[in-house]
Amino acid sequence: MAIVSRKPRNASLRFQTFVSSDDITRNYPEKSLVTRIKRNGGRNAYGRITVRHQGGGEKKMYRIIDFHRVERDIIGKVVSIEYDPNRNVRISLVHFLNGVKRYVLQPEGLVVGSEILAGEDVEARVGNCLPLAKIPSGFMVHNVEIYPSSGGKFARSAGSSIQIVAKNETHATLRMPSGEIRMVRLTCWATIGVLGNADHKNISWGKAGRRRHLGIRPTVRGMAMNPIDHPHGGGEGRSKSGKHPVTPWGKGCKGTRTRTRKNALIIKRRKQ
Repeated sequence: MAIVSRKPRNASLRFQTFVSSDDITRNYPEKSLVTRIKRNGGRNAYGRITVRHQGGGEKKMYRIIDFHRVERDIIGKVVSIEYDPNRNVRISLVHFLNGVKRYVLQPEGLVVGSEILAGEDVEARVGNCLPLAKIPSGFMVHNVEIYPSSGGKFARSAGSSIQIVAKNETHATLRMPSGEIRMVRLTCWATIGVLGNADHKNISWGKAGRRRHLGIRPTVRGMAMNPIDHPHGGGEGRSKSGKHPVTPWGKGCKGTRTRTRKNALIIKRRKQ
């Protein structure tokens, strides 16, 4: 995959780029693994906006991803690599020997025809899923569980991976994509490999309309608002009114530490 530029036929195309889709082998999803997804525009059950800058966007169906890798000790064959509108990484459709079909996240090196396996004593190669206790130190993994049997939670976006730094009797030490170093129990499962589509972060969207298609609404700076709308608003000229960067509700942001309870499993915090 590579970044492709548009021909500048007009002003809106001049700076647009996108990721090549040469790796996609099928343009429609598996019907048995698709369900409806309800859009809420960032609103909670009471209709109040709890996540700003969300709304609109293209209609899409949700692809059911197997983050638990429930098919254990059964060989699966990658049948197709598909685009998922709900995430920035490609997904692979896997047919298992028992007739079950599953979607999994597609790591680099996993192609159509590759065989994958999940189990306690499987080989540590790309696409296979096994406990951290059975994965050698130094390996790059993704879709890592935070608690045993909870399903993969860490490293699920495009180009992300986690390195196993060390292991002791009960825990494995992991270097997270953010730079944080933390410990996870050895009974947690992980998948070998680095997730693909790493060039997604280098896309130049080029115009606001492309972001609106993704369901992302405009963001207005607090300094451009009135005092009633934001703590940074008002004043003569550009002024933050003597405040550090805060949210519209007065909470610190842009680097303010908000964690109040220390986690003994986190050895080194990110950006420390």
